[in-house]
Amino acid sequence: MAFYKHIPNTVTSLNLFSGILGVIFCLQGNIFAAFVMMLAAAVFDFSDGLLARLLGAYSPVGKELDSLSDMVSFGVLPALMLMETMILHKDPEAVQSWKSWFYLVPLLLAIFSALRLAKFNVDDRQTTSFIGLPTPSSALIAASLCVYIDKTPDCFLAHWAGSPWFLPAVAIVLGILLVSELPMFSLKIHLKRKETSGTNHEATQESTGIVKQVSIVTVAVILAIAVPLAGWHWSLAILLTFLVYILMCVLFAIFCKKTNP
Repeated sequence: MAFYKHIPNTVTSLNLFSGILGVIFCLQGNIFAAFVMMLAAAVFDFSDGLLARLLGAYSPVGKELDSLSDMVSFGVLPALMLMETMILHKDPEAVQSWKSWFYLVPLLLAIFSALRLAKFNVDDRQTTSFIGLPTPSSALIAASLCVYIDKTPDCFLAHWAGSPWFLPAVAIVLGILLVSELPMFSLKIHLKRKETSGTNHEATQESTGIVKQVSIVTVAVILAIAVPLAGWHWSLAILLTFLVYILMCVLFAIFCKKTNP
């Protein structure tokens, strides 16, 4: 096999390495450093698929390696970050009661992420779009929330973080979205060769997908500018961007269901 065929798997391995470093930082109580490692993992996760398409270097090993890497970077790491954030903002009364068991609930996010990745590997409907929330999106929502709480201790979210209810509820909601049947558009770039046999319906779907991607990128840019100008930590821009992404997918699903009964 030519050397360039190994490039995508090397990038995927960097995703895994970033996730492992993130777990180490998280266990040390450094939420922000763990988040930075997750962002690096997300960049590598985006790049490996793009490189595989550009180089024509698809392989069964690469697909499995990608899922295993995502399990660490976007499954285990965000679950640990939610739990660690609860511990760092713990309510002494909750720790001394039966509610202390709630500190383990965020770890369910790792299990839901594993189910999501397993479903993705055997579901041929998810070639250019997704059924259920993608694990990187779920992870970035959880992680950006943790960082915003960590960096803005006076915000109302920080006051909720130490309760035995708020972050466990976040983990459960994200978990349900991960394994749901909600159709969600992909944020990744899909390179396709021009084919004259494509139908008008396929062309319309592709154009709609591009519009969705451009829309969410526009939202992200606006938030990236507006949030720091408002004096808030930039992690809030990431959190809001992915919440808008979920809302857009829900609205498109409702609209399409009404127009295509």
